[in-house]
Amino acid sequence: MDLGLRGKVALVAASSAGLGRAVAEELAREGANLVMCARGEERLVATAKGIRDETGVRVETVAADLGDMVGVQRVIDTALRAFGRVDVLVTNAGGPPAGPFESHSHEAWQAAVRQNLDSVVELVRAVLPGMKERRWGRIINITSIAVKQPVDGLMLSNSVRAAVTGFARTLANEVAPLGITVNNVMPGYTRTQRVEDLAAKNAAMRDSSPAAELALFERQIPMGRLGEPAEFAAMVAFLASERASYTTGASIPVDGGWIRSLV
Repeated sequence: MDLGLRGKVALVAASSAGLGRAVAEELAREGANLVMCARGEERLVATAKGIRDETGVRVETVAADLGDMVGVQRVIDTALRAFGRVDVLVTNAGGPPAGPFESHSHEAWQAAVRQNLDSVVELVRAVLPGMKERRWGRIINITSIAVKQPVDGLMLSNSVRAAVTGFARTLANEVAPLGITVNNVMPGYTRTQRVEDLAAKNAAMRDSSPAAELALFERQIPMGRLGEPAEFAAMVAFLASERASYTTGASIPVDGGWIRSLV
């Protein structure tokens, strides 16, 4: 299936590893040029080189922290200088620390809001005018299954990612007449460092082991296994494509059936 992404410009946040990296790789295989950003420059540059070597697309990198406006502006300036536009925006940020309510200070809450909500709002604010002018755009937010069915021990993520969902659903209606879609993709338990870290955190709280906690995750999933980053990335690539032109305002799980609700 030709997804119609060849020659498009995609900005993928937090794309040096994990789900962001998998999304960048998948979009590049479909022919999209990339702007990749992450806080760690060394791994970001190495990841970008691997994508260039495999796919031949143009890849620009920016080492930046999207939790502050200076970082957001650096990423946008790089994208516009290199390509003159952003057609596809994939927002993404590492999950905030795990733990119950009383373990998180005011400062921890503010940091989670900056990293996981403000970064989305400000990236969208920067790319939306160009998308409106061209009457075409794809905004895709990587959120979490926790916005549909909260995960124990993820107080910050459950709260802040739900705010992103409300923002995106409202924005989707505002920009739908302009050929711009806004969707969220909710990863379930996927084989990433984030899930490994969560398993280790749970093990420490329960006097268990990380392996036992990972096995517990798998028992909760009807498919009986963790997801792979490439499986998640395939959904994002579809939503970024010409083929997904009539899908907007949706929050789509990629979770092996973990969410048990009807809708």
